[in-house]
Amino acid sequence: MQIALITGSGRKGGLGYETARQLGEAGYHVILAARRPEIAQLTQELIDQDISASYVRLDTTDEASVAAAAAEVDRRFGRLDALINNAASMRAGASVERQDIAEMRAVLDTNVIGTWIVTQQFIPLLRKSEHGRIVNVSSGAGSYGDPQYGFLHGSMGIPASGYGISKLALNGLTIKTAKELAADHILVNAVCPDITDTYGSGMFGRPVEVSAKSVTWAATLPDDGPTGGFFRDGQPLPW
Repeated sequence: MQIALITGSGRKGGLGYETARQLGEAGYHVILAARRPEIAQLTQELIDQDISASYVRLDTTDEASVAAAAAEVDRRFGRLDALINNAASMRAGASVERQDIAEMRAVLDTNVIGTWIVTQQFIPLLRKSEHGRIVNVSSGAGSYGDPQYGFLHGSMGIPASGYGISKLALNGLTIKTAKELAADHILVNAVCPDITDTYGSGMFGRPVEVSAKSVTWAATLPDDGPTGGFFRDGQPLPW
């Protein structure tokens, strides 16, 4: 059984939880990783759906927490086949002129540094897999050329915000990680799930079930699949 760990999966209706559900239905053992206390209850809900699941407490901004989580996964499973870096902060949406810098630091700490910490800690376990995959959940707001949300051509009125800049950095981290892990046959890609209705209001964004398919696609790529790319719905996005 393949083993996947999904950060930021501690909220029902969220992208992380739905990704875990889809991977579980595909036959994976899924590990929900989050700092939210609801994570144990959500894990049990998956188990009640005949999905093989467990959870681990993990705060991506706390190195000790991440190290402890990696040690627990190593002790229980001895390897990891797919790491989905989903945990993120969507704050820092002001213009460059008006952005609060303390808020910007917090967003970078979660979206870039936190992802980097998690990746570092779990690389040794991914090397023990025959089909290692890393998926960084990014955004078209971190692209130069995305026609909807990108820095150059975006038509959604999104300012050159800290959030977009953090995802631009995450895309760069994806490329560097992919190159460094190519010899280990670990595929590393960034995915934009598009604007998603994670609260189930039906008013804004597409259903979370649809958006999560982009993430599960990247997590289940064949061994000859792409690496170091940026995708939405399985299709390349301009950087």
